[in-house]
Amino acid sequence: MYPIFPFTFLPLTIFIIFAIFILSSAIRILREYERGVIFRLGRLIAAKGPGLILLIPIVDKIVKVSLRTVAMDVPSQDVITRDNVSLKVNAVLYFRVIDPRRAIVEVEDYLYATSQIAQTTLRSVLGQSELDELLAERDKINQNLQRIIDEHTEPWGIKVSVVEVKYVDLPTEMQRAMAKQAEAEREKRAKVIHAEGEFMAAEKLAQAARIIQSEPATLQLRYLGTLSEISTEKNSTIIFPLPIELFKAFFSDRGTRGEKAE
Repeated sequence: MYPIFPFTFLPLTIFIIFAIFILSSAIRILREYERGVIFRLGRLIAAKGPGLILLIPIVDKIVKVSLRTVAMDVPSQDVITRDNVSLKVNAVLYFRVIDPRRAIVEVEDYLYATSQIAQTTLRSVLGQSELDELLAERDKINQNLQRIIDEHTEPWGIKVSVVEVKYVDLPTEMQRAMAKQAEAEREKRAKVIHAEGEFMAAEKLAQAARIIQSEPATLQLRYLGTLSEISTEKNSTIIFPLPIELFKAFFSDRGTRGEKAE
């Protein structure tokens, strides 16, 4: 006689397995940053969460969507600027889902679609800018990129918050040309500063000459100051300053003799 004990509990085992399957299909727990887009027989019902979500097994399907900000790296793009400079540019994109239903229904893969829009917009915007504008007005270009990408992704329920151009890879020839340009610019500034210094020195010397002309005694003081400056411990040269007034008599006497000879 064969035992019938195992066959007695077979229906109970099947029931327990079926109940576990039903419970696992009917209960979902979503985190604080997650939302669940629920489809019932293929029709969109609602977006629920976070917390405990109850579903009808087999009938309801749920798609989880994260509401956290996503940092997406835009791959390096070959760009030709408006002034015909070829370079490579990459960027970083920050965005988040604000409407989970549209992010699932309106686009097949919102991450891939956002990445493609960012790449094409990066090439288009930088292609309309000159190299100097790209290097000097980075904030303006970033804002323009953010506005255009956000306009394209808004129907998908996605909000683009920040777009930043990270790295601009210039050709070696262009780097040398820019270095020469910067060097020439600095030389020009140095010459202008030197000329301004000469002009200011000339003005001060003219003022000093007028003062000395009005007060001849100041010339003697200047002689003494110069003598103190050039006199050192090891200097054997002796300088005796002579006033110019001593020679005026000789100059005036020579002039009168020349007039008499004529």
